[in-house]
Amino acid sequence: MDHYFWFALKSVPLVGNVTFCRLLHHFRTPQEVFQASPEELAGVRGLSRAAADQIRSHDYREGADRECAALLHSDVRIVDFLSEEYPKILLEIADFPPYLYVRGTLRSSECCLAVVGSRRASSSGQSITERLARDLAQRGITVVSGMARGIDTSAHRGALKGGGRTIGVLGSGLDVLYPPENRMLFQEVAAQGCVISEFPLGTAPLAENFPRRNRIISGLSRGVLVVEAVENSGSLITARYALEQGREVFAVPGNINYPGSRGPNQLIKEGAALVQNVDDIIQNLPHHGAPATAEPLPPSFCLTPQEASIYTLLAASPLHADEITFKCGLTAGEVSAMLLRLELKGAVTRLPGNYFMIS
Repeated sequence: MDHYFWFALKSVPLVGNVTFCRLLHHFRTPQEVFQASPEELAGVRGLSRAAADQIRSHDYREGADRECAALLHSDVRIVDFLSEEYPKILLEIADFPPYLYVRGTLRSSECCLAVVGSRRASSSGQSITERLARDLAQRGITVVSGMARGIDTSAHRGALKGGGRTIGVLGSGLDVLYPPENRMLFQEVAAQGCVISEFPLGTAPLAENFPRRNRIISGLSRGVLVVEAVENSGSLITARYALEQGREVFAVPGNINYPGSRGPNQLIKEGAALVQNVDDIIQNLPHHGAPATAEPLPPSFCLTPQEASIYTLLAASPLHADEITFKCGLTAGEVSAMLLRLELKGAVTRLPGNYFMIS
């Protein structure tokens, strides 16, 4: 029942991820959101009158009860964005999930690379993917992919063979395995890394879920490698997300007569790094020196919603204390006190000139 009101708030119509986090910035807990008066809700920056009305009228009990009951009978747990386990790099994207469903070991800090491509991959593409993923794992880089057929499956298998960590991001609930033939792979990935989803238990693998899933694949990663992909495919959507999120994009070139090469070749024309071997990735991957098998690099810290809001701002770039005050809509005294607590927790570092950055 720890996350009962998290499920409740997420179920409210018109409350998306961005609004959810704004509400937690304004109130201390999701439960307090439901206890707020109309006047208090009106004071939340960016909250529409319609969304406020939904918060006060929505009957969340059945859905939240059902989700809590489902979790009790599963080996899945919830990791919310205030937890020290929540990947700090994911806080950099605009609409990060307030919480994730997790099976396995999730780490707050590790160097990840997403490897994506066609579900109808050629045998050559699958072999190249498995080799590159194995080599990445042996270099201490965690391989992130979507557990789908083809390139995704080869990426996970390669990482497992390399003895490293791998993360599977699903477009369904963690209790709905898709494709079904990857059941054993699901177990292996969860044992040697983790499988995650933002979708509630029981969610079917609907087509509209996968573009949303793709932003998490790229959001977890320092870069995205595309091996084979046809034009306008989901893999290219992931690459676009990566560019929007400030990640690196890599691509394996292919035969110009093969449809699966058109996506990677186009990405290379647009400036993606051409990949022939793992060194082509390593030398262009930011922060690749952090070994995936090491303990999380930042000190362990738990953040209040307000502290997490400031941490999220600083994850994008260092800011002056005055800029933080302006963006948060708090008083200078409140921001100063929170920055001091964040410093003491080891979450942020003070720079010359009263600037701050994440540690």
